[in-house]
Amino acid sequence: MSEEIKEVAKLQSVNALRKTMDEYFLRLSTAAETGNKKIAWCTSVGPAELLYSMGFEVYFPENHGAMLGASKLADKYIPTAVAHGYSPDICSYLTADIGAFLQNETPLQKNGFKSVPKPDILVYNTNQCHEVGDWFMYYAKHFNVPILGVNTPLWINELTPSIINGIANQFKDLVPELEKVAIQKFDLEKFRETVHLSHEGCVLWRKVLETAKHKPSPINFFDSAIHMGPIVVMRGTQYAVDYYKILLTELEERIKNNISSIPNEKLRLYWDGMPLWYKLSSMSKLFAHHDTCVVASTYCNSWVFDDLDPKDPFESSAIAYCKLFIVRSDDAKQNVLEKLMTDFSIDGIIYHDAKTCARNSNNRFGLQNRLNEKNKIPYLEINGDLCDSRCYSEEQSIIAIETFIKQLSTRK
Repeated sequence: MSEEIKEVAKLQSVNALRKTMDEYFLRLSTAAETGNKKIAWCTSVGPAELLYSMGFEVYFPENHGAMLGASKLADKYIPTAVAHGYSPDICSYLTADIGAFLQNETPLQKNGFKSVPKPDILVYNTNQCHEVGDWFMYYAKHFNVPILGVNTPLWINELTPSIINGIANQFKDLVPELEKVAIQKFDLEKFRETVHLSHEGCVLWRKVLETAKHKPSPINFFDSAIHMGPIVVMRGTQYAVDYYKILLTELEERIKNNISSIPNEKLRLYWDGMPLWYKLSSMSKLFAHHDTCVVASTYCNSWVFDDLDPKDPFESSAIAYCKLFIVRSDDAKQNVLEKLMTDFSIDGIIYHDAKTCARNSNNRFGLQNRLNEKNKIPYLEINGDLCDSRCYSEEQSIIAIETFIKQLSTRK
């Protein structure tokens, strides 16, 4: 890059985000220290609503993995997990998280934690991948606590009644097992209320992301990856709803006053796949320098569960968690991407092929070619990883991205 610096406009809501996340971790640490509430560990697209409705504080190891990546500590911990028999080719959230645990270290120590909060129960959903089951099993054995799972079929093309009913029944089967651990019994009305809050939070999150349809966009992918924290860990709570009202108001004000995320938006890109957590800031600056805004992504859209319906909380939960992009067939994914390309006026697509996350790398079975044949939108593939920075060549990627942007500029 030349010495000219083009700053990304900072969102003022980041202060409210920090407060919201700090209070979430305070509730968790209080539960861990005092036992005033039971603690459930949950996968990031697991049944958080059910757990919150039964009075659990909910901890998400994938959020911890992302924190390790963003704080550039994952490389320190992954070798420890590998030395204990975990392959460097499996999910680097998993290996970073278990490696940090084995070294008795965590970024949460800044939030007053001595270690990650001890679980009373672990609950996973395989809708994102099957590795989460192995991940949670490690901790279930270590802490000698129960583990429950929802096993979702992968590569879903059509959401049939048998799939939806099967998953809804698995959700229902969790209830009596959770009641053996929970302080409070299952209450259907409380569950409806939690699903209602989750739906409200997801709708707000969708509206936040959709502000990027505006030209110029008031938000970029790299900011969204940070501000998605509450919808991941507080889905089903008033805390998430309150935060996204603040963020949405700021973005709508930006649109009203024609304030853009980057100073001089000329190109609009789509990011497919996982973030490079250890390069969020530098990537954001790189694209801003080239007057290019990454306006939408597969990753951030993954937490829009607006099919949740308090009138039928179990069935609607099954629909919402089976509709998730990552669990769908390539044909279904292509339909989603085609719509997003149009809705967000996309000039080009970047596919991040994450070495340790095949499920979230959508360029391995020809989808990128089929989509290009249909909509003629150019694309670029870069190799990297979500947490393991050793899989990423910054020099090669910057050259490829800058060349791609130059090519796109000639088409405008």
